Amino acid sequence: MTALYYLLGVVIFVVAILASIGLHELGHMIPAKRFGGKVTQYFIGFGPTVWSKQVGETEYGVKAIPLGGYVKIVGMLPPGAHELADEVTVDAAGNTVTRVRKSNTGMFTQLISDARAAEWELVGPEDNDRLFYKMASWKKIVVMAGGPTVNLLIAFFIFWGVFATYGQQSVEVVKGAPVISTVSECVIPFTEEGRDCTAQDPPSPAFEAGLRPGDQVTTFNGVAVTDWEQLRELIRDNAAGDATIAYVRDGQQLSGTTSTTVEARPTSETDETLREVGFLGVTPEVEIVTTTGGPIYTLDQMGDMTVETVKALATLPVKVFDVAQAIVGLEERDPEGPVSIVGGGRLAGETVSSDQFPVTEKTVYLLMLIAGFNFFIGMFNFLPLLPLDGGHIASAAWEWARRGIARLRRRPDPGYVDAAKLLPIAYVVASAMLVMGVVLIIGDLVVPLSLQG
Repeated sequence: MTALYYLLGVVIFVVAILASIGLHELGHMIPAKRFGGKVTQYFIGFGPTVWSKQVGETEYGVKAIPLGGYVKIVGMLPPGAHELADEVTVDAAGNTVTRVRKSNTGMFTQLISDARAAEWELVGPEDNDRLFYKMASWKKIVVMAGGPTVNLLIAFFIFWGVFATYGQQSVEVVKGAPVISTVSECVIPFTEEGRDCTAQDPPSPAFEAGLRPGDQVTTFNGVAVTDWEQLRELIRDNAAGDATIAYVRDGQQLSGTTSTTVEARPTSETDETLREVGFLGVTPEVEIVTTTGGPIYTLDQMGDMTVETVKALATLPVKVFDVAQAIVGLEERDPEGPVSIVGGGRLAGETVSSDQFPVTEKTVYLLMLIAGFNFFIGMFNFLPLLPLDGGHIASAAWEWARRGIARLRRRPDPGYVDAAKLLPIAYVVASAMLVMGVVLIIGDLVVPLSLQG
């Protein structure tokens, strides 16, 4: 039965992601068609075609590898400079027919001319007024932004539903006079936290002072203590100095003396930069706080997620390299690191098959997992790099801007931005994405992340 539940979790996650991919591509296709563009293909997946059906001028279908999708919009690349045209003729109906040369000199120019030639092999005389590159710049931006925007909207509505009903749980220090939750028996460097004490580790100042869980600290070196943040700062500022601590235990007023030690600790809960500060060896009592909210609260939370996602994207290659090192056994895999769709499926399977969580929590976790993937996909696709949607958006925005500048300066129209010239960069980015994707998939198979850590 556990295996069946595990499979159910994987299927739910995969179907949800495939549905998200399908909606993403609809976000491109619908505005493209509304603006008069010609869409010849709409596919979910890559590789060999599993099923397809021709409806009007568009072929709809599913391919074998469910790791993405695409829509084919005719005329993404302009024919290029006049010298690239091998032959320009007029057919019987009076339409201009452009044939683009399929070869050139130099590796990069060869790539560009071949891609341009392949693009224009699909363009017929009847498509002259429906080519994507001829659309107004703002229409191109709408078409290319439609896909990732759909992913962000999916994430928004899922987050909103969860935040408005189940709420968002956070761990907060109990307000009021600080009550000790745990006392470290020894001093363990911050970078080694989580391991047990050894004979070589010195006893912690708190343990030496006789402090125990449940003690309520009242004064530190004669200074009355009203909350945990104040106590934390007093300890840190004490460096390696003597410390007299008064506390209440079972209604009795007691005190102990010790000397705090200097340790490298995070600057704050949000800043993990290490600095030398006084260390006692206690943690505060905490409580689970549930916060609910509507669309404004959801947008605020997604704003914070955006900041964290941008930071994650900036370090993604490094994080993937760490996964590669974990695969060959050079280091442990970071539980907060990136995962592929395979890893997401495994986590979904563990969630559904686990007997440690009630159904409500399982449902919420699955929804948040799906929303998180959609949020990341949306943000990732907005990166201003080809072949991502953001690269096409940036190209169209630059076209719009330089035409506007030309009008203001009463200069001739500079024409369309030739995205084909950026194809060498697109090939490099696509290759990097492929390598990172393969590394993450292998990592999720060899050294997978688990709910149990």
